[in-house]
Amino acid sequence: MSAPLWTLEDLAKAAEGEISGAASARVTGISIDSRTLEPGDAFVAIRGDRFDGHDFVEAALARDAAVCIIARHRQPDLPEDGRYLLVDDPLEALRRIGIAARARTSARIVAVTGSVGKTGTKEALRLCLERSGKTHASVASFNNHWGVPLTLARMPADTEYGVFEIGMNHAGEITPLVKMVRPHVAIITTVQAVHLEFFESVEKIARAKAEIFDGLEPDGVAILNRDNEQYDLLMFLATAAGVRNVKMFGESSAANSFVEKVTRQPGNSSVQASILGQEITYKIGAAGQHHVRNSLAVLTAVVELGADLALAGLALADMHPPKGRGEVSRLRVQSGTFSLIDESYNANPASMRAALAVLGETPVTRPGRRVAVLGDMRELGIESDDLHGGLLEPTEAAGLDAVYCVGQHMHRLWERLPGHLRGAYAESSDKLKDRLLEDVRPGDVIMIKGSLGTRMGPLVEALKKEYPPVDETEAA
Repeated sequence: MSAPLWTLEDLAKAAEGEISGAASARVTGISIDSRTLEPGDAFVAIRGDRFDGHDFVEAALARDAAVCIIARHRQPDLPEDGRYLLVDDPLEALRRIGIAARARTSARIVAVTGSVGKTGTKEALRLCLERSGKTHASVASFNNHWGVPLTLARMPADTEYGVFEIGMNHAGEITPLVKMVRPHVAIITTVQAVHLEFFESVEKIARAKAEIFDGLEPDGVAILNRDNEQYDLLMFLATAAGVRNVKMFGESSAANSFVEKVTRQPGNSSVQASILGQEITYKIGAAGQHHVRNSLAVLTAVVELGADLALAGLALADMHPPKGRGEVSRLRVQSGTFSLIDESYNANPASMRAALAVLGETPVTRPGRRVAVLGDMRELGIESDDLHGGLLEPTEAAGLDAVYCVGQHMHRLWERLPGHLRGAYAESSDKLKDRLLEDVRPGDVIMIKGSLGTRMGPLVEALKKEYPPVDETEAA
């Protein structure tokens, strides 16, 4: 029988809790969602913005949770015959378990932050490091005050490489998270005008991102984007934090890791690069210059973590954009097909420009069109309208044929668009749906992007529902 993720005794010690009831001696996983809980998981009843985990303890027990970690004062409200680990605060207990998980492993750890590209870089690191050893990485975008400790708590003791994504939208949020993770390597992908609603300037955002240096292990390595406008400030902040080893990635040989040649094909790129003085040629299974740039940071981290660079280069060919972050679908329409690029997970000025560039590089079969469906970008503060209007330049540079706009702020771009590029405008995504469905043509390449709050995802799902995937149609 394989070793459990945690023994009940070790879990209780880590959580500083008291066992009540006939809890299982073996805990095979950690869950905070009773709907996806697997038998043998420990269920942590944390209280979120909308739900209180204690309301789902009975469901977790019914799904055969090994034990439920609950607030001690809530026990009288819950089933008497339950299997409990009693603590003062379940979220704080989860943090303690995460810290204990980090302390018990000898894994080499990398942490990623940045305004754009965190999740894609995290996934690329996971792919690359898996070729060299047992790798543990956060799922989805588990990068906040509960996602990071949950990911740590789920890390097996025999992990060889750990990959963590760390996010923030306020100053001071990264510091406590990175001090739990204690990475050997810290990557800042880039610093851009994101979350300006909460920051006075991009420089303040850079300072907040630089908090990742605060948890770096002694003699740890910081990996910075040499081409980012905030590079000099980040370098200064790294030095001020006592980081002695800084590596740079970028477009020119001024960086420690740089691109020598890029050849683009539909949906992927072939790259020749120098990584810390080592020459390597590799293929990336996703389109876009931002993936090329971030691959340099990934491969630099691979070397610094002591993993195999050649195997990592081969692994990047298996990199495919996840749902909402560049996933491409081919759908059937009339007597032909069209391509749908799903960028609906989130948006900010930098990621919007990157997505428009990818759309511009995507081949189109005429009379098909390159079509962008753009929703509001949130949390940009008083500069929001100007930043939306500023998308005109990358929109025109991408050689688009039509632009559809959604939201109050995106109306600024709509006003600036020349008449031949105007597809349609709507205040909300649901009001655009019928028009978008009617306008699809064979040969089109349609990219949909916007902040989560703008609800662009339902437009993606509406297109997939109306027009069946090519593979399914051919299989039938």
